[in-house]
Amino acid sequence: MSDRRATESETWQALRALVLDRNDSRREVCDVLDLSFVRVKALRRIAAGSITMRDLAAALTTDPPYTTLVVNALERRGLVVRTPHPDDGRVRLVTATVEGRKAARRAEKILATPPAAVRSLAEDDLEALHRITRTMLAGSG
Repeated sequence: MSDRRATESETWQALRALVLDRNDSRREVCDVLDLSFVRVKALRRIAAGSITMRDLAAALTTDPPYTTLVVNALERRGLVVRTPHPDDGRVRLVTATVEGRKAARRAEKILATPPAAVRSLAEDDLEALHRITRTMLAGSG
């Protein structure tokens, strides 16, 4: 493997570890809301605006039967409701309740808190990381 490809791979693995493995906010949000992370993710998406079950499954990259289980659990907790789509009675819209929107805002606040690894960076390093991540995001889509 070339030096460039090795560096790319190591950098990507480090970023993944920081976000997925060493980021306590995912665990904290699950503990605080008493929900699995996929349910938190679903609730946050639903709270952003009513969505069909099909579109929610696509957003979560889960299959429809599993998405139904996720929504069922959120509905039992009083965080979401399902209603008929106004233009197609065969389709259901999932909408966050007042409690669901409160829980989603709480999740957003927890997840928006940078981990210690980011907060401990020197100012110059933080500025460089900010510039680099914005460049990466701008180029990805």
